[in-house]
Amino acid sequence: MARVIAVVNQKGGVGKTTTAVNLAAGLALAERRTVLIDLDPQGNATTGLGVNKADQKATVYNVLLDGLPLDQATVPTELPALTLVPSEMDLVGAEIELVGTTERERRLKAAIDPARERYDFIVIDCPPSLGLLTLNALTAADSVLIPLQCEYYAMEGLAQLIRTVNMVRERFNPSLAVEGILFTMFDGRTSLAAQVKSEVHQHLGGQTFATVIPRNVRLTEAPSHGRPVFLYDLKSSGAIAYLELTKEVLAHG
Repeated sequence: MARVIAVVNQKGGVGKTTTAVNLAAGLALAERRTVLIDLDPQGNATTGLGVNKADQKATVYNVLLDGLPLDQATVPTELPALTLVPSEMDLVGAEIELVGTTERERRLKAAIDPARERYDFIVIDCPPSLGLLTLNALTAADSVLIPLQCEYYAMEGLAQLIRTVNMVRERFNPSLAVEGILFTMFDGRTSLAAQVKSEVHQHLGGQTFATVIPRNVRLTEAPSHGRPVFLYDLKSSGAIAYLELTKEVLAHG
């Protein structure tokens, strides 16, 4: 049965999609059958895997609104063990359309549960908000992976996200766990990065990954080539870090 991991942070620009794409790719390289669900209307995970959004006949929108089975919305990627459920711009209106539907918080879960036996991992790239799309992901997930950029506002946003996770656990998904907090875009030369990391360790040390994702040019270049970093520059510090993250996630299993 697949482990379902939602990659969540309501703040944009923290390496959320980079983490979702490269974790999914890392799991596929480890020969785990993996599907990445792009739940962000911006569709960056879709283009980051070299898939043209405009060419897709079925997307995650159809899964959520039309009840399309998950397997009928997947497309292949360069990695044999990795498939993708692409996003599209219509997903922007999905939050409004979902409001009037029954079981609106469980639409994604209803699609994922029948497909669990066909995968080892299902990774969900969430939008940078705590709206109904993210609520669907948290209700469907086994665990939450939280990318955290070491900057001034990080702690405030993290506290809000942890409250949301606790609310979802109480109301919709009692077994929801925190997979881990992942420090991203880390620059050890700045005192602020070290200070934020130290504070998070102090309050939530048992929930942080040992792996730290550094600032790395190759990580920012890879999406423009439609490839995960492993297929772009396997020897880069970013690729090495995401391989280490993959090992940690596998060890959690």
